[in-house]
Amino acid sequence: MDWTTALTLLLLGILGLMAFGVPVAVAFIAVNAVGAFYLLGGDRGILQLSRNMTTSVANFAFTPIPLFILMGEILFRTGLAIKAIDAVALMINRVPGRLAVIALVAGTIFSAISGSTIATTAMLGSLLLPEMLKRGYNRGMAMGPIMAIGGVDMLIPPSGLAVLLGGLAGISISDLLIAGVVPGIILSIVFIAYIVIRAWMNPALAPAVEGPKVHGWERWKPFCLNVLPLVLIIGFVIGSMVAGWATPTESAAVGCTATAVLAALFGQLRWKAVKEALTGTAAVTGMIMFIILGATTFSQILAFSGATSGLVSIVTEANLSTMVVIVGMMAILLFLGLFIDQASIMMLTVPLFMPLVKHMNVDPVWFGILFLMCMQIGLLSPPFGLLLFTMKSVAPPEIRMSEIIQAAIPYMIFGLILTVVILFVPEIATWLPRLLQ
Repeated sequence: MDWTTALTLLLLGILGLMAFGVPVAVAFIAVNAVGAFYLLGGDRGILQLSRNMTTSVANFAFTPIPLFILMGEILFRTGLAIKAIDAVALMINRVPGRLAVIALVAGTIFSAISGSTIATTAMLGSLLLPEMLKRGYNRGMAMGPIMAIGGVDMLIPPSGLAVLLGGLAGISISDLLIAGVVPGIILSIVFIAYIVIRAWMNPALAPAVEGPKVHGWERWKPFCLNVLPLVLIIGFVIGSMVAGWATPTESAAVGCTATAVLAALFGQLRWKAVKEALTGTAAVTGMIMFIILGATTFSQILAFSGATSGLVSIVTEANLSTMVVIVGMMAILLFLGLFIDQASIMMLTVPLFMPLVKHMNVDPVWFGILFLMCMQIGLLSPPFGLLLFTMKSVAPPEIRMSEIIQAAIPYMIFGLILTVVILFVPEIATWLPRLLQ
């Protein structure tokens, strides 16, 4: 069987099973098993597949994923997140679109201590959306920032999807995490500026809502007690990787421990919260491990079938420039983001894209950030963006999906603009990792 036929059958098999509602990881494993049987030699192929599966999930590079997820779970389950939101709200006053700005600032802080985009959006949506609607905020002005900042979670470390991409693609996880800091902060600043300018130009979109009248230490006290410790944890997690004091896994373990200690000091580390945090972490981690298992073995079967080398040869013989190939890859990612979740996109594309990236000597960190930017846009892309459905789940029943999609569109455009800028100015992504090497 030639490689084009093998590649076509493998992809059609995966997409067909997904179309029938089979879970993504199960679809990959089933197709991998069939591929291993026919391409690797019957029973011996199945045996080799099982060995490869065991090896793939035993990779030490993936260890930070459950620890980063647990950090966020502890933060949300113990109520520390709510205390931080209240403290941020006291600090921000007399700003156009104040509640939307609070959502963006608080979401940026949570992005730096939670590895889950969906958890950030769900929490901010359930806490702040009702208050904004009650105060007369335009629905788009209320929902858009909450969804947008959830997408930023993918860029700002610790990011579970960044670790997953780094592990699958063979990109330095610490460099990829650090490289996401600048684009993530740029997006947050752009979103805040957009909200403030729109609310200033049209106050009816976001009626003025002043915060409580507190001054001096009473205003700063909640920030120092509830936000500053989180900032210090974030700083140490990122700083320890940057300084080379700790690996991403060790940094994640320290951050997770520090978050638990902080919850205990506030008297919030109760058994119920611990149980919910551990259960939530186990569920998400289990799903991610199956994704890793399926994607890694799929990559190996592609290589054995000759599809990987065949695709590299086609691109080489076509004499396409590196920029044209990268733009083509980004277009594919953006298109897939309309229909497929981010983890599934990684499973489908990383085994095909990374051999080309390595062959063309493209900076893997730069490519990784471009990849994550496309994933961030995909979270907001209709009709199946995950954050659109997350918002629908926490929004009042009378809000239609069309309104949620309309609220997300400006932030998709900002993400697309920044992606283009990074495409032509790679230093935005690569400057910080190189500076700190």
